[in-house]
Amino acid sequence: MEIIIPNWPAPQRVKAFASTRCDGFSQGAYQGLNLGTHVGDDIQTVRKNRLALEEYANMPQAPIWLNQTHSTHVLNVDRATPTSEIFDADGAFSNSIGVVCAAMMADCLPVLLTNAQGTQVAAVHAGWRGLANGIVENAVEKFDGEVLAWIGPAIGVQAFEVGSDVVDAFTAVIPEAKKAFMAKATEGKWLADMNMLVTQRLNRVGVSQIYYSNLCTYDDPQRFYSYRRDGITGRQATFIWIDN
Repeated sequence: MEIIIPNWPAPQRVKAFASTRCDGFSQGAYQGLNLGTHVGDDIQTVRKNRLALEEYANMPQAPIWLNQTHSTHVLNVDRATPTSEIFDADGAFSNSIGVVCAAMMADCLPVLLTNAQGTQVAAVHAGWRGLANGIVENAVEKFDGEVLAWIGPAIGVQAFEVGSDVVDAFTAVIPEAKKAFMAKATEGKWLADMNMLVTQRLNRVGVSQIYYSNLCTYDDPQRFYSYRRDGITGRQATFIWIDN
């Protein structure tokens, strides 16, 4: 099994990683370690994948799995939260030891956050709609003090083609966001740099310590699921928690 450890100077008590599709029990279009129960894969197989990952990564408890809808809602989670319950949100925040925050994706930006003291953490699923509408800002607002961010594997700028509606959604809030879009030969089509867009949003709320995996889900079918590339596919995830 392969996991990706963030290249950031987080406090030692903060544990975080991104999963890949390597190994796992899913077959066919979901081949590998599919963690998504909502994509058409066999549910029992997905649960088997999740349990195998929990054991491999030595998680203190099952992750808080979210029903992600490209919203801007960031859920506060603590030990009292039943891990079997599914919540509608696109981010999870916790200041409790041992609570595993998780965010699934198959091209969208995974954003992990911690404060410098290692007493608060969050995992955020930032698709372009959520990012444009302010989910990253909503997550950062929950933190005290200096915040560090890690941007995990996501679709790269050479693969993420969008329409003018996406450009307009970002530039309406931050005019400088236009720098993150490169016009294609086809009229009304652009290539979007999600790393630049999330950096602008994080900088806007005072986050300057930002670290990047610089891994493209679209270009690496051996390690990552990609919705843009395959359509029917699985999901990988990012995880973060506070250790004892």
